[in-house]
Amino acid sequence: MRHRNSVRQLGRTHSHRKAMFGNMVTSLFLNERIVTTKQKGKELKKISEKMITRAKKNLILDDKEAEKKLHNKREIMKVISDRKVITKLFEDIAPRFKERNGGYTRMYLLGRRPGDAAEMAIVELVEKASTVKDEETKGSKKEAKKAGKKEKQEK
Repeated sequence: MRHRNSVRQLGRTHSHRKAMFGNMVTSLFLNERIVTTKQKGKELKKISEKMITRAKKNLILDDKEAEKKLHNKREIMKVISDRKVITKLFEDIAPRFKERNGGYTRMYLLGRRPGDAAEMAIVELVEKASTVKDEETKGSKKEAKKAGKKEKQEK
């Protein structure tokens, strides 16, 4: 009986699952969107949200608690091996979710895959980097237009 065994085995060994989800989390943080099966997506959400929460804790900690900061980073480095993705997580993704208390990812169901009828899903981060950048560029464009109008009026 499998009572209270919450790990989805997905027909894989422990080491295969660990490597697969490490790669999937890396791809999710790198591209901020990933297409996978529904069951893998549900597990991926659990793993990625825990990692974002750990990265957020580093924003709160001050320099006196440097050991805790290092511990959080090392725990994430157990799963993600790409340094660029780790820096993106700590410097870009975690600050984006600073005010949010969970629910960092969302999952859209796509229907069934033609080959084997597996349910497919898109897993993505809720707040995208492009929205933050777009707001900044919109503000700067408006300011540039205002500055241009003022210069024309002065002439």
